[in-house]
Amino acid sequence: MPDYPVPAIDDVELVEVMRALADPIRLHIVRVLADGEPHGKTMEDWGVDVTKSTMSHHFRTLREAGLTRTIIDGRTHAIQLRRDELDVRFPGLIAAVTQA
Repeated sequence: MPDYPVPAIDDVELVEVMRALADPIRLHIVRVLADGEPHGKTMEDWGVDVTKSTMSHHFRTLREAGLTRTIIDGRTHAIQLRRDELDVRFPGLIAAVTQA
């Protein structure tokens, strides 16, 4: 079973969060995840025209920056924004970047 470690929220740095959000596709992913619910990693769920390997790269970048976590349920993998933790660490940031 793959391991998807995330940094402790106290170790998440604003510069790394902003670097991850600078990419339009990753920003789109975070906007989709802003509802706080886990979302499947299937390509059809995201509405972007990139390869599966490119999406995997974007998911990994967001996770390593501390923005998301991967939830494993059997063979199903979902991604979820660490919204509550991020709102405490960086108040207002997620609300600001998810507004259209």
